[in-house]
Amino acid sequence: MGSIWQRMHNLALEKLHNIEPDAYIELAGRLLKIILILVAAKIIYRIGQAIISGFFRRRTSARFHVSEKKVNTLCVLSQSILRYILYFIAGIMILEQLGVNTASLIATAGIGGVAIGFGAQSLVKDVITGFFILFEDQYAVGDRVTIDNITGMVEEIGLRTTKIRGFEGEVTIIPNGQILKVINHSRGNILAVVDVNIAYEEDINDAIRIMEDVARKYAAENENIVETPQVQGVTNLGDCGITIRLIAKTANGEKWGVERELRKRIKEAFDDNKIKIPYPPKVIIQSEEKDT
Repeated sequence: MGSIWQRMHNLALEKLHNIEPDAYIELAGRLLKIILILVAAKIIYRIGQAIISGFFRRRTSARFHVSEKKVNTLCVLSQSILRYILYFIAGIMILEQLGVNTASLIATAGIGGVAIGFGAQSLVKDVITGFFILFEDQYAVGDRVTIDNITGMVEEIGLRTTKIRGFEGEVTIIPNGQILKVINHSRGNILAVVDVNIAYEEDINDAIRIMEDVARKYAAENENIVETPQVQGVTNLGDCGITIRLIAKTANGEKWGVERELRKRIKEAFDDNKIKIPYPPKVIIQSEEKDT
């Protein structure tokens, strides 16, 4: 075994002795170029990293504020994309210095990329859409939204999927690429709408006055009502009664609680003032069989 290693060592030394001085110079030049490529890639990455960080820091102080969690996610994602692009370009340039035919390598990679792209185009679409959802701040964790007729609270936002928790506790996972329309119920003030029915025999003006009094007193107690409630008047003449609508602008997320409390208080006030709420009448006809 020792003789074999000795022969290999002697053969290597012989090859080195046979190399022309110009070859050493060329080899040193290639090594120097490889080092310069690595250093340049590192410098470009550092500069790009600083630019990306500065851009997303400005987003946090912009007029349309983005949460720190989203900014950090987008910042890290952008820096990772930049790093992999630089790695790829630097790798190709280094292979060229080593004498590798990069044209055929890129062609092979291109064919493989096309094949993978056809197989994973839905995944790529989900990721790209998820990136823009985060970047544009279309909705955030904790927002109440409606996506594809699914209404609930946003529990998690990822680059590939969004998780919506419904009112009964169920979780719906929606691929981001399938999200075409979003209704966000949690941005700015929201309108509470209360429709109340009264019987045709009742006085409409009395009912409106009572509803106004109830709404005004409740608004003075509840700081979540941001504007004085208004009774819009009669909105429908139904089969069994008259519909009167009351509206109140509320703080974000308080609409449903305000509506429930207003309905309760209006019903109690109607009972105190003997104003009847209609109900569908039932007529029972009983036939008597005659003895034959």
